[in-house]
Amino acid sequence: MGPRCQRSPIFFLFLVAMLPIISSSVSRLLAPALARTRNPNPSRAANRLLLLHSVLPSSSPLRAFCPLPRPSARATCSAAYSAMADTDNPLLADFDFPPFDAVQPAHVRPGIRTLLARLEGELEALEKGVEPVWDKLVVPLERITDRLDVVWNVVDHLKAVKDSADLRAAVEDVQPDKVKFYLRLGQSKPIYQAFNAIRNSSQWDSLSDARKRVVQGQIKDAVLGGVALEDEQRDKFNQIQQDLEKLTEKFSENVLDATKKFEKLITDKKQIDGLPASALGLAAQTAVSKGHENATADNGPWVITLDAPSFSAVMQHAKNRALREEVYRAYLTRASSGDLDNTDIISQILKLRLEKAKLLGYKNYAEVSLARKMATVDRVQELLEKIRAASWDHAVQDMEDLKAFVKDSGSAEANDLANWDLNFWSERLRESKYDIDEESLRPYFALPKVMDGLFSLANKLFGINVEPADGLAPVWNSDVKFYCVKDSSNSPVAYFYFDPYSRPSEKRGGAWMNVVFSRSRVLARNGSSVRLPVAHMVCNQMPPVGDKPSLMTFREVETVFHEFGHALQHMLTTQDEAFVAGISGIEWDAVELPSQFMENWCYHKETLLSIAKHYETGEVLPEEIYAKLVAAKNFRAGSFSLRQIRFASVDMELHTTYDPSGPVSVYDVDRKVAERTQVLAPLPEDRFLCGFSHIFAGGYAAGYYSYKWAEVLSADAFSAFEDAGLDNEKAIEETGRRFRDTVLALGGGKSPLEVFVSFRGREPSPEPLLRHNGLLPVAA
Repeated sequence: MGPRCQRSPIFFLFLVAMLPIISSSVSRLLAPALARTRNPNPSRAANRLLLLHSVLPSSSPLRAFCPLPRPSARATCSAAYSAMADTDNPLLADFDFPPFDAVQPAHVRPGIRTLLARLEGELEALEKGVEPVWDKLVVPLERITDRLDVVWNVVDHLKAVKDSADLRAAVEDVQPDKVKFYLRLGQSKPIYQAFNAIRNSSQWDSLSDARKRVVQGQIKDAVLGGVALEDEQRDKFNQIQQDLEKLTEKFSENVLDATKKFEKLITDKKQIDGLPASALGLAAQTAVSKGHENATADNGPWVITLDAPSFSAVMQHAKNRALREEVYRAYLTRASSGDLDNTDIISQILKLRLEKAKLLGYKNYAEVSLARKMATVDRVQELLEKIRAASWDHAVQDMEDLKAFVKDSGSAEANDLANWDLNFWSERLRESKYDIDEESLRPYFALPKVMDGLFSLANKLFGINVEPADGLAPVWNSDVKFYCVKDSSNSPVAYFYFDPYSRPSEKRGGAWMNVVFSRSRVLARNGSSVRLPVAHMVCNQMPPVGDKPSLMTFREVETVFHEFGHALQHMLTTQDEAFVAGISGIEWDAVELPSQFMENWCYHKETLLSIAKHYETGEVLPEEIYAKLVAAKNFRAGSFSLRQIRFASVDMELHTTYDPSGPVSVYDVDRKVAERTQVLAPLPEDRFLCGFSHIFAGGYAAGYYSYKWAEVLSADAFSAFEDAGLDNEKAIEETGRRFRDTVLALGGGKSPLEVFVSFRGREPSPEPLLRHNGLLPVAA
């Protein structure tokens, strides 16, 4: 992570003081860091840079400023930026942290193509000299794959958070080259044979569990990547992979463009009666960004969009039923017509996945997907049906309760309750039943205080400290925060970025965590023993409005805790083999365990009251409101459970029994699934599949069930803390350390079942999940 040699602090100060006369290339290198200081004066800049050292121990290599020990004239500024290579393309720089602020669309084509050419040469050299020995096989392979993964992830990340027509065009041009290289690498027979030789050698039994998992994973990935195919079959497989890459990328772009396309300008405040002040402020702020420069929350005009904060506010609070219907229909038919229609893309994707499965010798794509997961098709279907059956009667009762409430309210809507009415009336029922208004809670959940409480919880459970490190690494937007994670000895163990706010014009919806760097012994720099992991967390919550900080809904608080759980598993890994460090090498249906585990703490009294403080008065959330939040936790739990079962079931149907060349449409399949998973039938024109990015543009194809699968694991894991006693500080700390040392530390170095048993002492049970969701009696 750091530069490759050290100098004294005096040498560092000397170089900073001499900045005006350093060569122009190094000046350009330091410019972004100096621009981030309040005063460009060199001595003040030096002080600012030295402040960055406060997050690092004196022995850290990141405190040095030094030339690289190479023949070429390269320099490294560890605290400010990355070491530029002998080119002006930041993608080819030898960086400590990715130069997110410097990468432009124009860098993508030459940068990726140059990198691929270099890596092709390294791959050829590896194949020629490959031996079934760790240092001559895995080490050079890790260097090749990591470099491409890191650089491509920079580009891919920017496309997700800073999208533009130029960046899209550049990615589209080089994507086939990237896919071609990955196919070439994955189908390398010399490498595949070398891994098989290790697997069958006398040294196998002496390998660590982590190294065995690396070998087994590489062999499995090679088989699933077509290494055993020859000639025409291999060519066909490779063309399928290229086509799938293009189609999934296009699917994602269509969803983003369709979401951005819908805008409803409102000038009459009566039309948005019921919207809370936060939503009015956001709608006015959006109007300003669309050219209505005098828009205000009180007087408008207001712009409604399909971006999550806007869409959710309308569906939950707008009294105008016609507006709810219009926005609902627009959302449910996104990317299903005109130039942005994803219908044919879905059909092509499913056909190609089925072709790919059959080329590999499988009956359907679900078998391919589950070949690298914990579950089997039969076990998935068994779990989904068990949860569906446990949820159905509760969901039916939810609907009866809602109809009765609407009728008692005297609304004419009671006679023909429609899909666009459910969220609105459910929110009114929740307010009535529990005397709790989610919007009125926003002032208690200011983002800075929520993050402080989250970090305090991480300290208590896992013995880590999270400290701001803004300025240490370049960022892609001024709203992005950068943090350093330290252990109990005050040594850095990881870093992460946090991009919290919605930016509909350039940022895709949803929330996610992804890898920047994996922990790696092989890629350690500057004499350190390991390269530290780096992650990024991305959310899409309401941004600050006016002089108010970002005020969050409780659901947004849960989302932040969820994504931080993913980040913790990546950052607190103790595995030094990058192929199984952090979230790498973990079976996909187990990867949601830490994220969903962290959500449980949002209902823990001490944790919640530590973050729920009024942003203006500092008043702690009253305990009676906390009690109401807990009481409302399982409100409509049956309905919410069925919703997830619907998504998971239609995903499995489309990837198991569905014939994409037959007369039945994907929408027919969805409607059939909805008959047993949705109490109120979906609209005939429901096209939610056209926006189902998880399975058509993400990693969840024949894998959406993973949320429920991992929810079983996470609920059972949290029940260990319940068993220990949530009010027993010492027991909670001990259980938290055990969770860190197993679930968070072991990464993909052991099978998920082994990891779970190491923590829990037994195999997982679905009972805690059903109990937590109120779908079983507490005493069951």
